[in-house]
Amino acid sequence: MMLSDSELLLLFQDELKRQEAFTLLIKKYQQKIYWHIRKMVIDHDDADDVVQDTFIKIWQGLQNFRSDSQLYTWIYRIATNESLNFLQKKRRQNHVPLENQDSLDLLETLESAITQDYISGDEIQIKLQKALLLLPDKQRLVFNMKYFDDMKYEDISEITGTSVGALKASYHLAVKKIEETLNAEN
Repeated sequence: MMLSDSELLLLFQDELKRQEAFTLLIKKYQQKIYWHIRKMVIDHDDADDVVQDTFIKIWQGLQNFRSDSQLYTWIYRIATNESLNFLQKKRRQNHVPLENQDSLDLLETLESAITQDYISGDEIQIKLQKALLLLPDKQRLVFNMKYFDDMKYEDISEITGTSVGALKASYHLAVKKIEETLNAEN
């Protein structure tokens, strides 16, 4: 039986049951967080590393969680920030401009993801994934959360710290860029 977030938080407050509560929290959120991160960093091994860093931060901060937001949005915020930080660090190490990664690197990453069965071999899916990789990180994040995860703008706003209006504009721009990229390939 899966505990609710409030039950997990209550269990976590008991020092003797803290480890058990955290294990249950990991079981509840690990897969969702993994795929949220994987859509951003693409590579499986990188995603595993970022997931691990995310859960370390959750462990470190959970005792001070104030419940002024929902637990899942707080967890997603940590995962989102860890993903964006990872991508920034990776670009700095590779000396790649922040919002303008070289197209060849993107296609190489995509081909690697295809061989790792991240996306299906379906041609439309491959074209969509290529178009997504050309978006700036934050725009891709908003698109993934709205389109693939079917999140409400209010939840995305809480996770990203961005206004609903700005998120709607970002999503709209992402959709336009994806359409332009897909139309240019035809």
